Amino acid sequence: MTRTIVESKTKTAIIGFDQPFCVIGERINPTGRKILAAELERGDFSRVEADAIAQAAAGANILDVNSGAVFSNKMAEDPRYADNNFVEPMLMPEMIKRVQAVTDCPICIDSSVPGALENGLEAAEGRPLLNSVTGEEERLELVLPLVKKYNVPVVAISNDDTGISEDPDVRFAVAKKIVERAADFGIPAYDIVVDPLVMPIGAMATAGHQVFTLVRRLREELGVNTTCGASNISFGLPNRHGINNAFLPMAMGAGMTSAIMNPIALPVSAAKVAEKRAELAALGLVLPEDMDDEALVKLFGMGSTLPRPGKEMEAIRAANFLFDRDPHGGDWIKFNKVAPKAGQEGRGRAGRTGGRRRG
Repeated sequence: MTRTIVESKTKTAIIGFDQPFCVIGERINPTGRKILAAELERGDFSRVEADAIAQAAAGANILDVNSGAVFSNKMAEDPRYADNNFVEPMLMPEMIKRVQAVTDCPICIDSSVPGALENGLEAAEGRPLLNSVTGEEERLELVLPLVKKYNVPVVAISNDDTGISEDPDVRFAVAKKIVERAADFGIPAYDIVVDPLVMPIGAMATAGHQVFTLVRRLREELGVNTTCGASNISFGLPNRHGINNAFLPMAMGAGMTSAIMNPIALPVSAAKVAEKRAELAALGLVLPEDMDDEALVKLFGMGSTLPRPGKEMEAIRAANFLFDRDPHGGDWIKFNKVAPKAGQEGRGRAGRTGGRRRG
């Protein structure tokens, strides 16, 4: 069985055909997150640390660390900050060190800048996953030597110098090329995790079918593990979680072994809570004085003020159980176990000590 080993200093994550689905947490990424990018520019890594802790608590097996920040203010002072080749090699090792300080999850080093990848490899403890190499000739010659030098696994994305093809046969051919070129460097197929590229189903009706077919071919013909940006499938559509929840178990059934995704349901913001309180006050409804924000949002079905596992994690854990990758359903039961209320610890059903009696 193909197994890709990713390690921190003290913990191992295994991506494999016979393993539970591997969740690679995507939240530590300043791309499209202006607040995070601004904090990083100020040297504030508190959100990076909080995201690492929350994703690990939600069940992420590996944490992706992306250093693609844009430092808008510093650009005005120093034009070098407009160049990611200058910014990311400095930023990546510090981000990795901060993540490793608060969690023992293995790391996925994510950058398009080779200097950032190498500096990340120097900073990472254990055996990180490198993200990524493509079929582009220049990228192959820059990244594969790093993979060999540091003896790490790598994500291989199925596009090349011609771009991203809508033809799944072309994307398979690119993946095969990367696997073969990696072999030339002495890198085994089990250390290649192929991303076959998930297209948005809103733009391409066959996107789901294509990726399922591709994953089967990659598994059966190349013997490699696979991953994807899971939320790409639902881009631009309503109720994205509903689509993602269906897509992930279907992809697992086709043989996909991991995904880069958000494992947490984002908490209800303080602003949303304040809006709800104002709305209720305008209706003349008086809330109990001791009702805190968490009790309020739960009462009105708004979610939670605390980070918690997202619905996608529920779908993945259910699929693990159904695919017999969760012996006796232990993880599923643990995931769904309701914490006892204060004063009810150690009590059985309906709060009675000792549980149900047998006659």
